[in-house]
Amino acid sequence: MGVNLRDLIVAHEIEWSELKGKTIAIDALNVLYQFLSIIRQPDGTPLMDANGNITSHLTGLFYRTVRVMEQGIKPVYVFDGKPHDLKGKELERRKEAKKIALEEYEAAKERGDLEAMKKHAMRTSRFTPEMLQDSKDLLEAMGIPWIQAPHEGEVQCAHMAKTGAVYATGSQDYDTLLAGSPRLIKNMTMQERFQLERIDLEENLKKLGLTQEQLVEIAILVGTDYNLGGVKGIGPKKALKAVKEGRFKEFEEQIEFSDDVDVDMLKGLFLKPEVKEKVDVKFTKASKEKVDKVLVDGHGFSEERVGKALKRLGDAYDKTVSQSNLSQWS
Repeated sequence: MGVNLRDLIVAHEIEWSELKGKTIAIDALNVLYQFLSIIRQPDGTPLMDANGNITSHLTGLFYRTVRVMEQGIKPVYVFDGKPHDLKGKELERRKEAKKIALEEYEAAKERGDLEAMKKHAMRTSRFTPEMLQDSKDLLEAMGIPWIQAPHEGEVQCAHMAKTGAVYATGSQDYDTLLAGSPRLIKNMTMQERFQLERIDLEENLKKLGLTQEQLVEIAILVGTDYNLGGVKGIGPKKALKAVKEGRFKEFEEQIEFSDDVDVDMLKGLFLKPEVKEKVDVKFTKASKEKVDKVLVDGHGFSEERVGKALKRLGDAYDKTVSQSNLSQWS
């Protein structure tokens, strides 16, 4: 879900060339859910192999990662760890929403309404441990690094950007800004019809006249994954006004928390989160044998098509990774 700060944040449209040579930490679950939601048959059915295993996420992850590498960009995927206990209500909300969407999908199916079927099917996406493991195995086979976060992947991405391990975070959510990512790149893993956007944290804090903590306070008033709904009747603009006037504490009693939780604890999830301090961001040459094992042997992908994409990935690796490694020693 993420926090809604769209009405406050300034974003800049950028071209792919502006990210050339940059390493970007990508919120893995964020983009895998995109692939699982969007890459579907006309009736809303996800892509599947001969055994009925869903492959939409692997299709998106493989071919889109090749495309990103061809743009001279080095992606690092960061996976969520164990959800924080405070996120229980949001997870329950998502579970209920999927249940309702599935019921609406079945009703549309009975009517033969293909458009409605696809619309509702996109909201039923679920990830299994097997799907996650396949995704990690594929990335490893492609030579693309992935990181396992202790908790939230987007927070780990922000930490990596703050410490200079990567240039920016790639995500569709604003939560990484709350965790201090200096730059957020949106639409990286979407289709080309979506314009790339860069959001600079410091620029927006200055424009809004806020500190990092105040930005988090606005998010809490509006509602985060840890306090759903925020304060009734308070949207981003009203929250901005209240925080700048120093009235955040006036609304604390109206914020719905789980038991034994207070504002300072909630702020700490963004300002002082548990993260993996040091990460190993290392790219290697793709292994055709390992990629084929995941895609061709494991899920019936076309060996010819996969081979062509691997050739493109190898060329991109030589231009993007090998040359940058050589330049470090020249």
